[in-house]
Amino acid sequence: MGTYLSCPKTDKVSEDGENGQIKYGASNMQGWRASMEDAHAAVLDFDSCTSFFGVYDGHGGKVVARFCAKYLHHVVKSEADRNGDLCESLQTAFLRMDEMMKGQRGQRELAILGDKENKDTTSDGITRSTPRNVEIRNEVEDDDWTSDEAHEDFSGPTSGSTACVSLIQKNKLIVANAGDSRCVLSRKGQAYNLSRDHKPDLENEKERIIQAGGFIHAGRVNGSLNLARAIGDMELKQNKFLPPEKQIITACPDINVVELCEDDEFLVLACDGVWDVMSSQEAVDFIREHINVEKNLSAVCEKVLDKCLAPNTTLGEGCDNMTIIVVQLKQTLKQVL
Repeated sequence: MGTYLSCPKTDKVSEDGENGQIKYGASNMQGWRASMEDAHAAVLDFDSCTSFFGVYDGHGGKVVARFCAKYLHHVVKSEADRNGDLCESLQTAFLRMDEMMKGQRGQRELAILGDKENKDTTSDGITRSTPRNVEIRNEVEDDDWTSDEAHEDFSGPTSGSTACVSLIQKNKLIVANAGDSRCVLSRKGQAYNLSRDHKPDLENEKERIIQAGGFIHAGRVNGSLNLARAIGDMELKQNKFLPPEKQIITACPDINVVELCEDDEFLVLACDGVWDVMSSQEAVDFIREHINVEKNLSAVCEKVLDKCLAPNTTLGEGCDNMTIIVVQLKQTLKQVL
Protein backbone atom coordinates (compact mmCIF):
# COMPACT_ATOMS: atom_id res chain seq x y z
CA MET A 1 0.00 0.00 0.00
CA GLY A 2 2.97 2.32 0.31
CA THR A 3 4.10 4.51 3.19
CA TYR A 4 1.59 6.92 4.73
CA LEU A 5 2.19 10.27 6.39
CA SER A 6 1.03 11.03 9.90
CA CYS A 7 -1.30 13.66 8.41
CA PRO A 8 -2.24 14.25 4.77
CA LYS A 9 -0.81 16.95 2.51
CA THR A 10 -3.94 18.67 1.25
CA ASP A 11 -2.25 21.49 -0.69
CA LYS A 12 -3.28 21.28 -4.32
CA VAL A 13 -1.65 22.19 -7.61
CA SER A 14 -4.42 23.38 -9.92
CA GLU A 15 -4.81 24.99 -13.33
CA ASP A 16 -7.47 26.17 -15.76
CA GLY A 17 -7.60 26.84 -19.48
CA GLU A 18 -9.95 27.28 -22.38
CA ASN A 19 -10.18 27.84 -26.11
CA GLY A 20 -13.05 28.24 -28.54
CA GLN A 21 -14.21 24.65 -28.18
CA ILE A 22 -13.62 23.57 -24.58
CA LYS A 23 -12.61 24.68 -21.12
CA TYR A 24 -10.84 22.55 -18.54
CA GLY A 25 -9.73 22.47 -14.96
CA ALA A 26 -7.18 20.17 -13.34
CA SER A 27 -5.96 19.54 -9.82
CA ASN A 28 -3.74 17.11 -7.95
CA MET A 29 -3.10 16.40 -4.30
CA GLN A 30 -0.50 14.28 -2.56
CA GLY A 31 -2.83 13.26 0.25
CA TRP A 32 -1.69 10.62 2.74
CA ARG A 33 1.10 9.20 0.58
CA ALA A 34 4.73 9.92 1.47
CA SER A 35 5.45 11.27 -2.02
CA MET A 36 3.57 12.49 -5.09
CA GLU A 37 3.79 10.06 -8.01
CA ASP A 38 1.00 11.37 -10.27
CA ALA A 39 1.51 13.63 -13.28
CA HIS A 40 -0.71 15.06 -15.98
CA ALA A 41 -0.67 16.96 -19.25
CA ALA A 42 -3.16 19.44 -20.72
CA VAL A 43 -2.44 20.77 -24.19
CA LEU A 44 -5.32 22.89 -25.47
CA ASP A 45 -3.82 23.56 -28.88
CA PHE A 46 -2.43 20.15 -29.81
CA ASP A 47 -3.17 21.30 -33.34
CA SER A 48 -5.59 23.81 -34.86
CA CYS A 49 -8.66 21.68 -34.06
CA THR A 50 -7.49 19.21 -31.39
CA SER A 51 -6.85 19.27 -27.62
CA PHE A 52 -4.96 16.65 -25.61
CA PHE A 53 -5.39 15.63 -21.97
CA GLY A 54 -3.64 12.88 -20.04
CA VAL A 55 -3.35 11.56 -16.50
CA TYR A 56 -0.43 9.39 -15.40
CA ASP A 57 -0.40 7.49 -12.10
CA GLY A 58 3.09 6.38 -11.14
CA HIS A 59 3.92 3.36 -8.99
CA GLY A 60 7.28 2.44 -7.51
CA GLY A 61 8.44 5.99 -8.19
CA LYS A 62 7.44 9.24 -9.89
CA VAL A 63 9.76 9.43 -12.90
CA VAL A 64 7.83 7.32 -15.44
CA ALA A 65 4.66 9.36 -14.90
CA ARG A 66 6.71 12.53 -15.33
CA PHE A 67 8.37 11.14 -18.46
CA CYS A 68 4.97 10.41 -19.99
CA ALA A 69 3.64 13.85 -19.08
CA LYS A 70 6.65 15.42 -20.78
CA TYR A 71 6.92 13.30 -23.92
CA LEU A 72 3.84 11.21 -24.76
CA HIS A 73 1.82 13.97 -26.45
CA HIS A 74 4.88 15.03 -28.45
CA VAL A 75 5.26 11.50 -29.81
CA VAL A 76 1.55 11.34 -30.65
CA LYS A 77 1.85 14.66 -32.52
CA SER A 78 5.00 13.60 -34.36
CA GLU A 79 3.42 10.30 -35.44
CA ALA A 80 0.13 11.93 -36.44
CA ASP A 81 1.96 14.49 -38.58
CA ARG A 82 3.51 11.57 -40.46
CA ASN A 83 0.61 9.17 -40.85
CA GLY A 84 -2.52 11.26 -40.26
CA ASP A 85 -4.07 8.58 -38.02
CA LEU A 86 -4.53 9.57 -34.36
CA CYS A 87 -5.53 6.06 -33.22
CA GLU A 88 -2.44 4.46 -34.73
CA SER A 89 -0.30 7.31 -33.41
CA LEU A 90 -1.59 6.80 -29.86
CA GLN A 91 -0.78 3.09 -29.91
CA THR A 92 2.70 3.79 -31.28
CA ALA A 93 3.31 6.53 -28.69
CA PHE A 94 2.36 4.36 -25.70
CA LEU A 95 4.73 1.60 -26.78
CA ARG A 96 7.48 4.03 -27.71
CA MET A 97 7.61 5.41 -24.17
CA ASP A 98 9.18 2.10 -23.08
CA GLU A 99 11.72 2.24 -25.90
CA MET A 100 12.65 5.85 -25.17
CA MET A 101 13.35 5.10 -21.50
CA LYS A 102 15.95 2.44 -22.33
CA GLY A 103 19.66 3.02 -22.72
CA GLN A 104 21.91 5.81 -21.60
CA ARG A 105 19.76 8.68 -22.86
CA GLY A 106 16.64 7.29 -21.21
CA GLN A 107 18.52 6.74 -17.98
CA ARG A 108 19.82 10.33 -18.05
CA GLU A 109 16.39 11.77 -18.75
CA LEU A 110 14.77 9.81 -15.94
CA ALA A 111 17.50 10.98 -13.56
CA ILE A 112 16.92 14.60 -14.61
CA LEU A 113 13.17 14.31 -14.09
CA GLY A 114 13.71 12.83 -10.63
CA ASP A 115 16.16 15.58 -9.76
CA LYS A 116 13.78 18.23 -11.11
CA GLU A 117 11.06 16.91 -8.83
CA ASN A 118 13.35 17.39 -5.85
CA LYS A 119 14.31 20.90 -6.90
CA ASP A 120 10.68 21.85 -7.50
CA THR A 121 9.76 20.90 -3.94
CA THR A 122 9.97 24.03 -1.85
CA SER A 123 10.68 24.44 1.85
CA ASP A 124 6.93 24.35 2.59
CA GLY A 125 6.79 20.83 1.17
CA ILE A 126 4.55 21.69 -1.80
CA THR A 127 5.57 20.42 -5.21
CA ARG A 128 5.35 23.28 -7.69
CA SER A 129 4.12 22.33 -11.14
CA THR A 130 4.93 24.15 -14.35
CA PRO A 131 1.91 24.94 -16.56
CA ARG A 132 1.01 22.06 -18.87
CA ASN A 133 -0.80 24.24 -21.44
CA VAL A 134 2.24 24.87 -23.61
CA GLU A 135 2.78 24.97 -27.34
CA ILE A 136 3.65 21.64 -28.95
CA ARG A 137 7.28 21.64 -30.04
CA ASN A 138 9.15 18.95 -31.88
CA GLU A 139 11.06 17.46 -28.94
CA VAL A 140 11.20 13.84 -30.06
CA GLU A 141 12.56 13.93 -33.61
CA ASP A 142 15.79 15.89 -33.21
CA ASP A 143 17.67 13.00 -31.60
CA ASP A 144 17.45 9.27 -32.12
CA TRP A 145 16.11 7.60 -28.99
CA THR A 146 16.16 4.13 -30.48
CA SER A 147 19.66 3.61 -31.84
CA ASP A 148 21.62 0.50 -30.85
CA GLU A 149 24.00 2.65 -28.85
CA ALA A 150 21.11 4.18 -26.89
CA HIS A 151 20.01 0.75 -25.63
CA GLU A 152 23.31 -0.22 -24.04
CA ASP A 153 23.57 -0.84 -20.29
CA PHE A 154 20.11 0.28 -19.14
CA SER A 155 17.07 -1.90 -19.88
CA GLY A 156 14.57 0.67 -18.58
CA PRO A 157 12.94 1.65 -15.29
CA THR A 158 11.59 -0.87 -12.79
CA SER A 159 8.96 1.68 -11.76
CA GLY A 160 5.95 2.35 -13.96
CA SER A 161 2.88 4.44 -14.67
CA THR A 162 -0.63 4.16 -15.96
CA ALA A 163 -1.62 6.36 -18.91
CA CYS A 164 -5.14 7.49 -19.72
CA VAL A 165 -5.37 10.16 -22.41
CA SER A 166 -8.05 11.78 -24.53
CA LEU A 167 -7.95 13.84 -27.70
CA ILE A 168 -10.91 16.05 -28.56
CA GLN A 169 -11.06 16.91 -32.26
CA LYS A 170 -14.20 18.85 -33.18
CA ASN A 171 -17.02 16.36 -32.54
CA LYS A 172 -14.73 13.34 -32.19
CA LEU A 173 -13.32 12.04 -28.93
CA ILE A 174 -10.49 9.50 -28.86
CA VAL A 175 -9.49 7.80 -25.60
CA ALA A 176 -6.42 5.61 -25.10
CA ASN A 177 -5.81 3.80 -21.83
CA ALA A 178 -3.27 1.45 -20.26
CA GLY A 179 -3.81 0.74 -16.57
CA ASP A 180 -6.48 1.63 -14.05
CA SER A 181 -6.81 5.37 -14.46
CA ARG A 182 -10.17 6.11 -16.08
CA CYS A 183 -11.96 8.38 -18.55
CA VAL A 184 -15.69 9.01 -18.08
CA LEU A 185 -18.13 11.00 -20.22
CA SER A 186 -21.21 12.72 -18.80
CA ARG A 187 -23.99 12.45 -21.37
CA LYS A 188 -27.16 14.13 -20.15
CA GLY A 189 -26.11 13.28 -16.59
CA GLN A 190 -25.42 9.61 -17.29
CA ALA A 191 -21.85 8.38 -16.73
CA TYR A 192 -20.29 6.41 -19.57
CA ASN A 193 -16.94 4.73 -19.01
CA LEU A 194 -14.76 5.33 -22.07
CA SER A 195 -11.90 3.23 -20.73
CA ARG A 196 -11.57 -0.10 -18.98
CA ASP A 197 -9.61 -0.60 -15.76
CA HIS A 198 -6.89 -3.11 -16.64
CA LYS A 199 -6.92 -5.31 -13.56
CA PRO A 200 -5.15 -8.71 -13.45
CA ASP A 201 -8.38 -10.64 -12.86
CA LEU A 202 -9.87 -9.64 -16.23
CA GLU A 203 -9.92 -12.80 -18.31
CA ASN A 204 -7.93 -11.54 -21.31
CA GLU A 205 -5.36 -9.86 -19.04
CA LYS A 206 -5.01 -12.99 -16.90
CA GLU A 207 -4.54 -15.15 -19.99
CA ARG A 208 -1.77 -12.93 -21.36
CA ILE A 209 0.01 -12.75 -18.00
CA ILE A 210 0.07 -16.53 -17.56
CA GLN A 211 1.06 -17.25 -21.17
CA ALA A 212 3.96 -14.81 -20.82
CA GLY A 213 5.24 -16.70 -17.77
CA GLY A 214 3.77 -14.57 -15.03
CA PHE A 215 1.32 -15.40 -12.26
CA ILE A 216 -1.37 -13.71 -10.21
CA HIS A 217 -1.36 -13.89 -6.42
CA ALA A 218 -3.80 -12.00 -4.18
CA GLY A 219 -4.99 -10.02 -7.20
CA ARG A 220 -1.49 -8.82 -8.06
CA VAL A 221 0.76 -9.62 -11.01
CA ASN A 222 3.66 -11.73 -9.73
CA GLY A 223 2.37 -10.89 -6.27
CA SER A 224 3.29 -7.19 -6.52
CA LEU A 225 1.52 -5.11 -9.18
CA ASN A 226 -2.25 -4.60 -8.93
CA LEU A 227 -2.75 -3.62 -12.56
CA ALA A 228 -2.14 -5.49 -15.81
CA ARG A 229 -1.01 -2.75 -18.20
CA ALA A 230 1.43 0.08 -17.66
CA ILE A 231 4.25 2.06 -19.20
CA GLY A 232 7.59 1.14 -17.60
CA ASP A 233 7.88 -1.86 -15.23
CA MET A 234 10.56 -3.20 -17.55
CA GLU A 235 11.42 -6.20 -15.38
CA LEU A 236 8.02 -7.61 -16.42
CA LYS A 237 8.70 -7.07 -20.14
CA GLN A 238 11.85 -9.17 -20.58
CA ASN A 239 10.60 -12.10 -22.70
CA LYS A 240 12.62 -11.70 -25.92
CA PHE A 241 10.39 -14.17 -27.75
CA LEU A 242 7.22 -12.11 -27.30
CA PRO A 243 6.15 -8.78 -28.82
CA PRO A 244 5.41 -5.83 -26.49
CA GLU A 245 1.65 -6.42 -26.51
CA LYS A 246 2.06 -9.99 -25.17
CA GLN A 247 4.47 -9.34 -22.30
CA ILE A 248 3.44 -9.99 -18.67
CA ILE A 249 2.77 -6.26 -18.37
CA THR A 250 2.09 -4.37 -21.59
CA ALA A 251 1.92 -0.68 -22.42
CA CYS A 252 -0.38 -1.41 -25.36
CA PRO A 253 -3.51 0.75 -24.89
CA ASP A 254 -7.17 0.10 -25.50
CA ILE A 255 -8.46 2.79 -27.87
CA ASN A 256 -12.04 4.03 -27.98
CA VAL A 257 -13.50 6.52 -30.49
CA VAL A 258 -16.75 8.35 -29.68
CA GLU A 259 -18.80 10.80 -31.73
CA LEU A 260 -19.82 13.65 -29.44
CA CYS A 261 -23.39 14.92 -29.47
CA GLU A 262 -25.43 17.78 -27.99
CA ASP A 263 -26.16 15.74 -24.85
CA ASP A 264 -22.47 15.49 -23.93
CA GLU A 265 -21.60 17.82 -21.06
CA PHE A 266 -18.12 17.10 -19.77
CA LEU A 267 -15.29 14.60 -19.64
CA VAL A 268 -13.53 13.37 -16.49
CA LEU A 269 -10.04 11.87 -16.46
CA ALA A 270 -8.72 10.75 -13.10
CA CYS A 271 -6.28 8.37 -11.45
CA ASP A 272 -7.52 5.49 -9.33
CA GLY A 273 -7.09 7.52 -6.16
CA VAL A 274 -10.42 9.08 -7.15
CA TRP A 275 -12.08 5.96 -8.56
CA ASP A 276 -11.25 3.92 -5.47
CA VAL A 277 -13.64 6.19 -3.58
CA MET A 278 -16.21 7.35 -6.15
CA SER A 279 -18.00 5.35 -8.81
CA SER A 280 -18.13 6.90 -12.27
CA GLN A 281 -21.75 7.92 -11.73
CA GLU A 282 -21.04 9.37 -8.29
CA ALA A 283 -18.26 11.50 -9.77
CA VAL A 284 -20.52 12.75 -12.57
CA ASP A 285 -23.31 13.55 -10.10
CA PHE A 286 -20.92 15.42 -7.80
CA ILE A 287 -19.38 17.45 -10.64
CA ARG A 288 -22.82 18.34 -12.07
CA GLU A 289 -23.82 19.57 -8.63
CA HIS A 290 -20.90 22.02 -8.49
CA ILE A 291 -19.99 22.85 -12.08
CA ASN A 292 -22.27 25.90 -12.38
CA VAL A 293 -21.60 27.09 -8.85
CA GLU A 294 -17.82 27.44 -9.01
CA LYS A 295 -16.19 30.09 -11.18
CA ASN A 296 -13.34 27.82 -12.31
CA LEU A 297 -13.39 24.13 -13.17
CA SER A 298 -10.24 23.64 -11.10
CA ALA A 299 -12.28 24.56 -8.01
CA VAL A 300 -14.69 21.74 -8.90
CA CYS A 301 -11.72 19.39 -9.23
CA GLU A 302 -10.43 20.47 -5.82
CA LYS A 303 -13.82 19.72 -4.27
CA VAL A 304 -13.69 16.21 -5.74
CA LEU A 305 -10.28 15.62 -4.18
CA ASP A 306 -11.41 16.90 -0.80
CA LYS A 307 -14.49 14.69 -1.00
CA CYS A 308 -12.37 11.62 -1.76
CA LEU A 309 -9.72 12.20 0.92
CA ALA A 310 -10.00 9.70 3.76
CA PRO A 311 -10.18 11.00 7.35
CA ASN A 312 -7.56 8.39 8.33
CA THR A 313 -5.57 5.52 6.83
CA THR A 314 -7.50 2.69 8.42
CA LEU A 315 -9.22 1.43 5.28
CA GLY A 316 -6.72 2.55 2.64
CA GLU A 317 -9.33 3.97 0.24
CA GLY A 318 -8.97 7.72 -0.07
CA CYS A 319 -5.31 7.57 0.96
CA ASP A 320 -3.72 7.57 -2.51
CA ASN A 321 -2.31 10.44 -4.58
CA MET A 322 -5.18 12.01 -6.54
CA THR A 323 -5.27 13.74 -9.92
CA ILE A 324 -8.35 14.81 -11.88
CA ILE A 325 -9.06 16.75 -15.07
CA VAL A 326 -12.57 17.95 -15.97
CA VAL A 327 -13.11 19.06 -19.58
CA GLN A 328 -16.33 20.92 -20.35
CA LEU A 329 -17.58 20.94 -23.94
CA LYS A 330 -18.45 24.50 -24.91
CA GLN A 331 -20.72 23.59 -27.80
CA THR A 332 -22.98 21.90 -25.27
CA LEU A 333 -22.56 24.39 -22.41
CA LYS A 334 -25.86 24.69 -20.58
CA GLN A 335 -27.29 24.72 -17.08
CA VAL A 336 -27.09 21.10 -15.93
CA LEU A 337 -28.57 21.41 -12.48
